[in-house]
Amino acid sequence: MTHRALLLATALSAACGPSLGNPGLPRPSNPDPLLSPGDVLRITVWRSLEFSGEFVVAPDSTLVHPLYQGVKVGGVRVSMVKARLRGFLTAYEQNPQVVVEALFPVTVAGEVRLPNLYSLPQGTTIAQAIGRAGGPTERGRLDRVRLLRQGQEVMIDASAAQQQYAATPILSGDQLFVARRSDFNLLRDALGPVASLAAAAAAVVIAVRQ
Repeated sequence: MTHRALLLATALSAACGPSLGNPGLPRPSNPDPLLSPGDVLRITVWRSLEFSGEFVVAPDSTLVHPLYQGVKVGGVRVSMVKARLRGFLTAYEQNPQVVVEALFPVTVAGEVRLPNLYSLPQGTTIAQAIGRAGGPTERGRLDRVRLLRQGQEVMIDASAAQQQYAATPILSGDQLFVARRSDFNLLRDALGPVASLAAAAAAVVIAVRQ
């Protein structure tokens, strides 16, 4: 089992465990978060492909890269990471031009089309995270999304009717699980619309031929 698959399986197991209650949606406490192991840094160094790419923050707080492994980024705020990397790169070139973007691991599962563990840019909203997973299936309920965040669990409404939740930014380690509609009927909700569309198309063809 790959590392990504193992993390996803662990997250799915946690979702099936006992509820931690509904203490309200934990909000980001700081717009400039600390980086943690498992986060990813997308680094772009102008005209230096060997220093550019996406690199995971290792358990020892360094980056998984043969050269960057001497730079500690875990436990450091994103705004400070760029300065540290730029200082490191001055040993290789005079005036390095560096662009740094943090990507946070987020699990999106349940009734979505592409359940997976994603690395999403800082500022991605809950609605965008669900969209990255292909959106809800025909059985999915956006008004019942379980969010596991920082040891707390809450059921939120991420539908268009509740923009304050749908537009909430994700945090590193978030786990989102879209619930299933209990009243889902395959014939009515999936095959019915397809049959209606086919009938409408047939009616158009007949009208054209007459």
